[in-house]
Amino acid sequence: MPLHVPVLPNEVLHWLDPRPGQIVVDATVGAGGHARLVLERLGRSGRLVCLDQDPCMLALAREQLQGMNVTLVHRNFEDLPEVLQTMQLGPVDAVLADLGFCSDQTADPKRGLSFQRDGPLDMRLDPARGEPAGALVHRLHEKELADLFWQYGEERHSRRIARKIVQMRQLEKIETTGQLAELVRRCVPRSKRHPIDPATRVFQALRIAVNDELGALQRFLDALPDCLKRGGRAVVISFHSLEDRLVKRAFRQKEIWQVLTKKPVLAGDKETRNNPRARSAKLRAGIRCQESGVKNQESGVLTPDA
Repeated sequence: MPLHVPVLPNEVLHWLDPRPGQIVVDATVGAGGHARLVLERLGRSGRLVCLDQDPCMLALAREQLQGMNVTLVHRNFEDLPEVLQTMQLGPVDAVLADLGFCSDQTADPKRGLSFQRDGPLDMRLDPARGEPAGALVHRLHEKELADLFWQYGEERHSRRIARKIVQMRQLEKIETTGQLAELVRRCVPRSKRHPIDPATRVFQALRIAVNDELGALQRFLDALPDCLKRGGRAVVISFHSLEDRLVKRAFRQKEIWQVLTKKPVLAGDKETRNNPRARSAKLRAGIRCQESGVKNQESGVLTPDA
């Protein structure tokens, strides 16, 4: 059984508004929590297409969604146009993207996504693609590390941390999450006003860089309108300001989107007490208000409207 509890479940159903017979995409299926709720609304006549770049999450989702009308695809959400083309599906009725991490991912020390338990400094969501965080830590120059921690982690002590990493890696290899977290804690004083662990922002920055999370999100948002029917709905849940900024900017395109949520939808007190992860969740939703991409009958390729 997965450990993960989906955030904002009622809000997702409200704003996504899945209905019987529709074709819906869960672009980041994770352990399948949101997907199961959506499938219950779609009924036997509906169809759900689920993407995830993490094969371990797809295996969990497969267990959760067994026997339901769902197609699971091992792809990054930025690849949604290609997935729809391959499946010979035109624009769909709704798309959901939950940008958060599954508790099952962070709980596994072998993934290196958390410093709560020591593990290899990896952080890749798809273990077969990209460069692990440990290689990045040893390859980048001091200025590049400092810029990365500042841009992706908004870490005020980025230069001090980068300098210490460069000094440390000359003496020994930084191979584990525990080593890196302890190094950062020695550089950054703990704040009584902000009790967050000093290593949090550095780990966030490295994870974003390793998985090109912001680049993938921007490409997904750029492609999203042509993946939706006219009147189709998009719901995106972000968990930090860098993500939310991109989502907010995308939905501001009035010629493309009718914004449903003028302000981000947040979890209530009851949910945050039961599921602390929900504290950071911000949901934004929009309706595709122009004709979306149409399928070229000869090539089967999704193309923008003329």
